[in-house]
Amino acid sequence: MGALSHLRVLDLSRVLAGPWSGQILADLGADVIKVERPGSGDDTRAWGPPFLRDAAGEHTSEAAYYLSANRNKRSVTIDFTQAEGQRLVRELAAKSDIVIENFKVGGLAAYGLDYPSLKAINPRLIYCSITGFGQTGPYAKRAGYDFMIQGLGGLMSLTGRPEGDDGAGPVKVGVALTDILTGLYSTVAILAALAHREQHGAGQHVDMALLDVQVACLANQAMNYLTTGSAPKRLGNAHPNIVPYQDFPTADGDFILTVGNDGQFRRFAEVAGQPQWADDPRFATNKQRVAHRAQLIPLIRQATVFKTTAEWVGQLEAAGVPCGPINDLAQVFQDPQVIERGLALHLPHALAGSVPQVASPIRLSDTPVEYRRAPPLLGEHTEAVMTELLGLDADAIARLRHAGVV
Repeated sequence: MGALSHLRVLDLSRVLAGPWSGQILADLGADVIKVERPGSGDDTRAWGPPFLRDAAGEHTSEAAYYLSANRNKRSVTIDFTQAEGQRLVRELAAKSDIVIENFKVGGLAAYGLDYPSLKAINPRLIYCSITGFGQTGPYAKRAGYDFMIQGLGGLMSLTGRPEGDDGAGPVKVGVALTDILTGLYSTVAILAALAHREQHGAGQHVDMALLDVQVACLANQAMNYLTTGSAPKRLGNAHPNIVPYQDFPTADGDFILTVGNDGQFRRFAEVAGQPQWADDPRFATNKQRVAHRAQLIPLIRQATVFKTTAEWVGQLEAAGVPCGPINDLAQVFQDPQVIERGLALHLPHALAGSVPQVASPIRLSDTPVEYRRAPPLLGEHTEAVMTELLGLDADAIARLRHAGVV
């Protein structure tokens, strides 16, 4: 029994931020019911290739993107543009603890599925709305997408090669990081609202915005600006506050060196055959290394090219200096630590026999994450949920199907 196995979540969201939050709650044991449009479902079901392949190597209907964020859920198809569909969703909400939705501000009010409407029938409901810009403010009505928010929220101003370098310019992060972070923050907020409900008995509305999350996650870079009034610039793979803390070339590729204190720098200098660096007043302290970055980095680059990546990693790890290779995803999933931690797994799948998944990073000693089911086929659980929760019989469900409601 998972830590949240006593909870039911009605997931009205699609794409990534909302589904990511729903998947975390599902991994922790919650019964997550994903409500999708009949016939098409979550937009990401069609966001391929790549698609999952069956045993014969043929493509199935399941896109890899969709498979990344919908594990452990049950899929129900309901057309809530129809009055009967709205009634079904309201009845499910009445039997749920949490609703997650990511429609435009006010978009669900026309269907009677907004927070005030559902609160009226379930005062204990925790209702999480995820939008680009939040429920208030001059941008509230605008659509917001991860890529746009990475730009608008400042992340891309910090990501990419420095001005003047070849290939300089803003670059987005290689995954939809703002969506992922919003899903994580949304989960934290939902759990906080649950803790409040346990004490006071009432649910509440959670207002999550991609822009708010992106600005919050500027972290030290935001404080670098707020304390100085000077906007940080792109540094490529370098760190604004620590030197050396970036990638360096080797005899057969590149590696990452992350020196966090002066003792580590001294040990690095010794391994590099340049112990005098640690006594040079320009480099002896991190403050001085940051100030003399332009002098130190070329010296390090000249030294690192004489050993292979494996040699650097082995020798520096032995000396207690943090470092590592730059892996592609094939190398990631072949890494012995990743294998030992079980970060790749397979679940039974109706179309393909099995489906690969990336494991949850959450490790709880007494209520561990459970992998109960693969990401569901579209509408796979419609009849089961309608029967189990709403008490509908086969004839009633058949009538709803004939009317296109489910």
